[in-house]
Amino acid sequence: MTPPTELETATAETASANGATADPAVDLDDVPYDVEMSLFDHLEELRQRIFYSLIAVILAIVVCFWQVNPIVSLLEVPAQGVKFLQLSPGEYFFVSFKVAGYSGLVAASPFILYQIVMFVLPGLTRRERRLVGPLVLGSSVLFFAGLLFAYVALIPAALNFFISYGADVVEQLWSIDRYFEFVLLLLFSTGLAFQIPILQMLLGLLGIVNSGQMVKSWRIVLLGAAVLGAVLTPSTDPVTQSLLAGAVLFLYFGGIGLVKAIGR
Repeated sequence: MTPPTELETATAETASANGATADPAVDLDDVPYDVEMSLFDHLEELRQRIFYSLIAVILAIVVCFWQVNPIVSLLEVPAQGVKFLQLSPGEYFFVSFKVAGYSGLVAASPFILYQIVMFVLPGLTRRERRLVGPLVLGSSVLFFAGLLFAYVALIPAALNFFISYGADVVEQLWSIDRYFEFVLLLLFSTGLAFQIPILQMLLGLLGIVNSGQMVKSWRIVLLGAAVLGAVLTPSTDPVTQSLLAGAVLFLYFGGIGLVKAIGR
């Protein structure tokens, strides 16, 4: 029989300090790793994590503002054939700040997520820790997949609808500020909408809802997807709303498959 590792010994001591027995039959997967921390220690660590995250966001925004022209050019690609106007002095200057802010937040999001995980991780058991990695990775992948889906499918579909609708009546001269307000909002709302399977996984793991209940609620979800498509898209065209609603339904039923796969 191999001697217990330092981690198992520390875990057993923690369990004993919390009122649990140090019996070998105790499932170490259900015992937190670390010793208890005082409220002030938690607040101090939280302050440090927030401070590091803010520094990362500020640095990312500065870098994105330095390279804002290539970012703007990339976001203008879906609006081919449209001329953008600066309707007031300094409009593009403030648009540059807006684009750099959103881009910096996206660039710093992995580091922010890392700080959140490192703050929560010490209080989790082994079993819970095994779930953190896949959930965090899945959330990140889905968020960036939502950004890509909006950039490749939603934004071009919406712009083509608006351009073709008034092509014979008006010339396409758009405000640069209004355009980027539309694009950035659609990008981020789609990225957030793609977190639906992660939410389903959490609800399933916590035992709040199982896969069977999710399947039975398909009528409510269908209505909710239509409402979500109308609320999250800044445009009023039916094409963009239908695409987003269809993506939400696809993600929802994919989430049901994942919940069922983990035995829930």
